[in-house]
Amino acid sequence: MILGGLQKLTLIDYPGHIAATVFTVGCNFRCPFCHNPELAISNFQFPISNILEEDFFKFLETRKGKIEGVCITGGEPTLQPDIVDFIKKIKSIGYKVKLDTNGARPDILRRLFSEKPASSAGKLLDFVAMDIKNSPERYNSTTNSEVDVERIKLSVDLIRNSGVDYEFRTTAVPGLHSEGDFSKIGKWLEGAKKYVLQAFEDKGKILDPNLKKKTKGKRLDLEKIAKNIEKYFEKIEIR
Repeated sequence: MILGGLQKLTLIDYPGHIAATVFTVGCNFRCPFCHNPELAISNFQFPISNILEEDFFKFLETRKGKIEGVCITGGEPTLQPDIVDFIKKIKSIGYKVKLDTNGARPDILRRLFSEKPASSAGKLLDFVAMDIKNSPERYNSTTNSEVDVERIKLSVDLIRNSGVDYEFRTTAVPGLHSEGDFSKIGKWLEGAKKYVLQAFEDKGKILDPNLKKKTKGKRLDLEKIAKNIEKYFEKIEIR
């Protein structure tokens, strides 16, 4: 595994659990609002601090009884060739696993949902959070990438039918998203267990600095959007 960071304690990344968050390197999307450019693109402009996998597992051994789970995020974790074995190893220590994904690798999700932990009962994944970048017809323009939207849709269906707890979430970016986009997302995901609207915050470290020009002076009323689309979901939340 190519690891780019470790947050040793989080109370928010894994809903309802005390956890650690590990960050993987590399992403196949180039979303201009990405807050982890050093993970999406590793180069001299965005240097990363490599975390050795061996040190990560030593850390987990020392945290038994103090944290409950591990959140794996990125970058895009499913791009890592050994992601399945990595999760099996975490489960073998006794931790719950939450996976954050952009949904571009339904083949990996299918494996993670179908394979079992090596030394315990249950599933490899305990929670999946999938980022929904926009309505299907606007995926390429929103991610600045050539996205196979059918694979995104397949990931959505796999997650919904996996029996694993999950949420879909969208970072709402003024200038990139409109109220109409969220109505289309609602219709697409109708019946989903949980949908989260995340407010975009420009903290000065995003993948595309030119995004400031698109967002300047613009706003999205997330309360209004949530009210308009709550009928499509069992639960909707704003973060």
